[in-house]
Amino acid sequence: MSSRQALRRAGAVVLAVNVALVLAKAGAWYLSGSLAVGSEAINSLSDSAYSLVILAGLYLTTQPPDLEHPHGHERIEPFVSLFVAGAMILAGAGILYGATTAVIAGGADPPVGTSAIAVLVLAVVAKLWLYRYCRRVAERERSPAVAATAVDNRNDVLAAGAALFGVAGAQVGYPVLDPVAAGVVALFIAYSGVDIVRDNLNYLLGAAPPDHLREEIVERALSHPDVEGVHDVIAHYVGPEIDVSLHIEVEGDRTLAEAHDIESAVVQSIRDIDDVDDVFVHVDPKELGEWKAKIDDVETDPSN
Repeated sequence: MSSRQALRRAGAVVLAVNVALVLAKAGAWYLSGSLAVGSEAINSLSDSAYSLVILAGLYLTTQPPDLEHPHGHERIEPFVSLFVAGAMILAGAGILYGATTAVIAGGADPPVGTSAIAVLVLAVVAKLWLYRYCRRVAERERSPAVAATAVDNRNDVLAAGAALFGVAGAQVGYPVLDPVAAGVVALFIAYSGVDIVRDNLNYLLGAAPPDHLREEIVERALSHPDVEGVHDVIAHYVGPEIDVSLHIEVEGDRTLAEAHDIESAVVQSIRDIDDVDDVFVHVDPKELGEWKAKIDDVETDPSN
């Protein structure tokens, strides 16, 4: 299965499961009157809404490169993830307001019947499966949008567990636990949104990758037997992928064809690193003396 098919299928699976959970939780909410289950229904409704956005976004990001977008459309993904985060934060705030109002009022009538507990157990199982599924797809395809969805599903497992505890407590004589559980669910939802924002801002702002990856870039360049030094190394995120530019030092008496072969080998070696997209290598004669002897001293400012 191609990356395009895997990502689109993941979006469709997430949407289908969330729609099914909305219907199940709404029915249990109607039957039981549980605020916690109601908050979970709203949570799943927001999940379904952003699942539609993710599905549309993944369709766009998996379009092949064209004349107007020669590098493809992967850079749309962080924007999709931020939309997901915004929806989650708003949903969490709304649920928290309703739960706080109910707690101040002294709680609500305890849920009735077993439908609330049954649907929350179902939600825990379904969200745990979705979390594992989305995490596998995100790691394999290096997709920040699917990774954001995995985070949301992970926190949905905890939220559904909290709601289950609140409903059970309310049914054994502690009705205030139901709105308290709804508030806990709201905090989980909002926290997930903030977590996703933090992760994806680096993609949009062109932040540098982790230090270990930059060190690996330098080490791969220096591993070529004809490379005498490396300087002016710049690595930064462009969407979810990393662009790299650097200068390598070679003997000044190399022919143009030899320098070209060295440059091509270094480009391919660095491009083989996961998450790296484009690599730009400039070849300098080592006699210029621009190389710094230690990796920690490699220049990162192109103006130097």
